[in-house]
Amino acid sequence: MRQQTLAKNNQLKNYIIKKSLYLASNYIVPRLKDETIVKLSDKFNNFNAPAGKIFFDHIFVNLKRKLPYLSTNVKKKILDNFISNFLLLSGERRKAFIERNGYYPPLFYVISPSMHCNLKCYGCYSANYTKKDKLSYEKINQIIDEGKSYGIFFYTISGGEPFVRKDLIDIFKRNSDCYFQVYTNASLIDGKMAETLSELGNVFPAISVEGFEAETDERRGKGHFKKIVSAMNYLKDNGVLFGFSATATRFNNETIVSDEFIDFYIKQGCFLGWYFNYIPIGREPDVKLMPTAAQRDFRRKRVAEIRETKPIVVADFWNDGVLSHGCLSGGRVYLHINANGGVEPCVFAQFAADNVFDKTIEEVLNSMYFKAIRSEQMGIKNRLRPCMIIDHPHILRKVVAKGNAAATQEGGESIITDLKDDMDKYSSSYAEIADKVWSEEFGNGKYIIAKDGEKLALNEDEYYRRQLYPLEGGKNKKAKKQEDKTLSMSN
Repeated sequence: MRQQTLAKNNQLKNYIIKKSLYLASNYIVPRLKDETIVKLSDKFNNFNAPAGKIFFDHIFVNLKRKLPYLSTNVKKKILDNFISNFLLLSGERRKAFIERNGYYPPLFYVISPSMHCNLKCYGCYSANYTKKDKLSYEKINQIIDEGKSYGIFFYTISGGEPFVRKDLIDIFKRNSDCYFQVYTNASLIDGKMAETLSELGNVFPAISVEGFEAETDERRGKGHFKKIVSAMNYLKDNGVLFGFSATATRFNNETIVSDEFIDFYIKQGCFLGWYFNYIPIGREPDVKLMPTAAQRDFRRKRVAEIRETKPIVVADFWNDGVLSHGCLSGGRVYLHINANGGVEPCVFAQFAADNVFDKTIEEVLNSMYFKAIRSEQMGIKNRLRPCMIIDHPHILRKVVAKGNAAATQEGGESIITDLKDDMDKYSSSYAEIADKVWSEEFGNGKYIIAKDGEKLALNEDEYYRRQLYPLEGGKNKKAKKQEDKTLSMSN
């Protein structure tokens, strides 16, 4: 009887929260000042790291600016699934997981339903996986149901090109209480697909770009850039929230963090931009495609500047270790389930010891392999070098051996065999830069910045508050008018 009462109370609580969020999104939030949004964000997000808290502030402030341009269902699902289910109502399930295991469950999974793709890009990280996809519709739903039991309501879909799977939309419909991000080349997003995504409301496309037309068509095929722009227009016209995903190579590193690039994709309607560092895996691995150590550090600085000056959310998975207190992989924040069911610590660390057809995700998280990864992560002090693949390649070799893991795509072992010396050399070259920066700018709990010819010592909160795009109260009328014009053009 008591359990029934508690269940009813929880249902009532959930209803009240969701109803309140819905009313707020339509009538209250668009009228709130940015400073008020930040206060609300700080109250509800439970990140321990100040940098992580402020990154979520960044998301919510920019989301508030986008709300008026989103479809009704998109707004509803952002509030119901991402904010309510993912951020607010998953606490009890996550708490139960902690009590069983002594650590938090992942915040999200990456699932690759298919490794098939309609493009053939050079340097593709997933090109050498077998194309005999084993994850059925039923198995994917089972994986998601298990995740929900741990309090996971956010899933990233990758591949391959996800939209080649005809049942993908059915998966989104069936799991209408979850929020999905989809990494896509956008070639299959036409007007009809954009309408479908708008009606669903729970799908965020992250569209792969290489720069402008020349860079994108050079890697993805002639005419592909125009398809991307068309897809973005379809999504924008249908009120779908979306963003871009850019892989930095030695040849486009500076382009994809330029003001011109960012301004262009803001005008296309992008809410968010993800940055990846090219890793020599997959199709014809080439160390010479990797950005140099100096280029990577340049990108780190530019991403911080973009956050300070542009109305878009941006993050760099290799340079933003300070935001997340280190690497996300190994189940600490996320893991990857490939199309054959292999459970990998990261989409780029393509070694698995276990499979979802043999074990639950909870069992995989407690495996020797994943435990070893999380243990090694704790020993990495310089968060500017969080990655065990390119920053600490000896760790990848160590945990693969300790966990008895095997490469999950043809030739995947080359990153720890044939390319061993190259990875060690790259790691050392970047360490020379990153260790100096960490010591001088992030050492001893103080973050050092230069201003007007002087050096200022800030704490972590103060340092990252500077990267929060200027709030309304901190802008002059001319700057505010220009921003409003840019946002209206982008929508």
